[in-house]
Amino acid sequence: MPIWPGTPYPLGATYDGVGTNFAVFSETAYYVELCLIDRDGSETRMRLPEIDGFVHHGYVNGVGPGQRYGYRVHGPWDVIGGTLANPAKLLSDPYGKATAGELDWDDSVYGYERGFSRYRPNARDSAGYVPISVVHDPFFDWGNDRRPRTPYNESVIYQAHVRGMTISHPGLPPQLRGTYAGLVDPAVVRHLTRLGVTAVNLMPVHAFVSNRELVDRGLHDYWGYNTLGFFAPHRKYSASTGNGAEVQEFKRMVLGLHEASIEVIVDIAYGHTGEGDHLGPTLSMRGIDNPAYYRLVSDDPRYYVSHPETGNVLDVVHPQVLQLLMDSLRYWVTEMHVDGFRFSSAADPAADRLGRFFDMVQQDPVIGQVKLIGDADTSGQLLTGWTLASGVRQIGTLPWLWGQWNDSYRDVVRDFWRGRCPTAAVFATRFTGSIDLYEGRRPFASINFVTAHHGFTLADLVSYEDKHNEANGHCNADGPDDNRSWNCGVEGPTDDEAVNELRLRQRRNLVATLLLSQGVPMLLHGDEIGRTQQGNNNAYCQDNELSWMDWELAADTGFTKFIAGLLTLRRAHPVFRRRRFLHGRRLRRGDPLPDNAWFSPTGIELSEEAMRHTAVHSLVLFLNGEGIGDLGPRGELIIDDSFLLWFNAEDRDVDFSPPPAEYGSLWKVVVDTTAGIVDRGRHEVGPDAVVTVPSRSLQVLRRIEQSE
Repeated sequence: MPIWPGTPYPLGATYDGVGTNFAVFSETAYYVELCLIDRDGSETRMRLPEIDGFVHHGYVNGVGPGQRYGYRVHGPWDVIGGTLANPAKLLSDPYGKATAGELDWDDSVYGYERGFSRYRPNARDSAGYVPISVVHDPFFDWGNDRRPRTPYNESVIYQAHVRGMTISHPGLPPQLRGTYAGLVDPAVVRHLTRLGVTAVNLMPVHAFVSNRELVDRGLHDYWGYNTLGFFAPHRKYSASTGNGAEVQEFKRMVLGLHEASIEVIVDIAYGHTGEGDHLGPTLSMRGIDNPAYYRLVSDDPRYYVSHPETGNVLDVVHPQVLQLLMDSLRYWVTEMHVDGFRFSSAADPAADRLGRFFDMVQQDPVIGQVKLIGDADTSGQLLTGWTLASGVRQIGTLPWLWGQWNDSYRDVVRDFWRGRCPTAAVFATRFTGSIDLYEGRRPFASINFVTAHHGFTLADLVSYEDKHNEANGHCNADGPDDNRSWNCGVEGPTDDEAVNELRLRQRRNLVATLLLSQGVPMLLHGDEIGRTQQGNNNAYCQDNELSWMDWELAADTGFTKFIAGLLTLRRAHPVFRRRRFLHGRRLRRGDPLPDNAWFSPTGIELSEEAMRHTAVHSLVLFLNGEGIGDLGPRGELIIDDSFLLWFNAEDRDVDFSPPPAEYGSLWKVVVDTTAGIVDRGRHEVGPDAVVTVPSRSLQVLRRIEQSE
């Protein structure tokens, strides 16, 4: 089979309808062999004939979608110098758009001779034991696909795991469970639309591998942050057969969700790869150009600058790595039509290495138009694929376009409802958008959450005080110890009806607080039906019933309807999703009321001094619907109803009275977490009323006119 010169761009395997152009970067390689793999495993090798700017390339006529391929790199084997070329290793394409095969932890997957010497190259052929790349079909009929483009302040994010959410859904055909196709099945889409979410944030869908330590213990990577390729959808999440078919299936999923006006945000773990530390396998970048792709210790290139949980760190300063990341982001936006990215936790202790990446994202005409969300780890370090600064809180320092997970919000809300919030001001600041963290930006820069994939589920948060991670095989030493949880008096499951009723009320309190706060709320999949991980707060390796959604719980629809009702309330009232921060001031001179005010349960307004120094757990918030100050799409002033929120996190019933009459003379209860109602208008409250609010509960009241 002849190979022609081809072109150095684009990188990867590009099918043009007649043949395929192959291009791969390697500065250290003497030459690169393209290996075409037949279905029977036989291999045809051909040397890429041209090198331009360290890009080795060639064009093969007649090769098209479904063709499996890999590379063998011929170059220096110099462990001391950090170059690890070994042509006995079949390598996947860093730009590969689809994959085939699984990682079999045979000793041949290592570049060195395990058990002998790291400096001795391993001559055993790794073909048949490693994942390889597949030429994909780039043609897809998107029809009239339109991105929902939901504004941040109107967004409600639902964090989901493709496999975990659908693998046990009884309404799905067995072949669709755990797949992209299953996620867009009408049964699942109906659940999402009835709930009222506007976006799904999918945990990693990039091709990934399980590390050997897990496999040796009979476990597998479930979360998927151990990435093999940044362009290819994870093949095991596909119901389609045929090499590369997962690409088409992923696109159909996005298309179907867009038709339901649901955006697709995908997790990105760009900080590291699944090749691990210096003793890890040689699967792709390590064998193609180790010094270019990874950060090596400057005075001893045998080792990686690494994090103990990842083993390696990509060198984002290298122009080729920076191009790889930007090309990957553009590909997922332009070709896969995703609507945004969440940059998940990884590690790089150099704070100054990300400036170029942020600059390029900020000015990019494609990437800059989608949702960009950064992470924050449990210690408060901002993580967007890399740690910006070690030990320094960085929340709120991302560029203007970015949103960010607000772990301070999570911690304060959890503390408040378990009765341990330090001051009223701390809770008030988080509930109203965290202006201290995002001043100069907008409230929707704060991605608020109470639970996420790491940590307890909502049901476990009110059922366990201690983690129970024994199934992970680390003697319960993994996962965070400080969960800010409260088990309501009993650890784990119980038949005590009073405890179970309190737990349900606490779940309502937490989710009502989340969905009525200023900022963008994020729900964890399964929380709406009471999903439990039996106290496991680090289920990264639990690809089983412990982590999967138990759809039998959905038969009890009460809590799901409660959440849906809250989201309907939020959607109907812009006062809960403001585009500007609350300041406690009058919007214009002559306005009778401020945009918001905080009161004691007796109806007396709390001063700033009292808010800062009082550890109270019974509070009243007034939200002025006439003090929003925003304009609608046609320039109209946005006016809404006004609301009172009565928070009682005490362990006793508390009497509440409305604020002075100028704030409103008549109110109607529209949310009651004790009864689990939303917008029922159960009873009215006059200006002189005294209402006993049960312990650990929240009520929301809407101001009404006498005529109502």
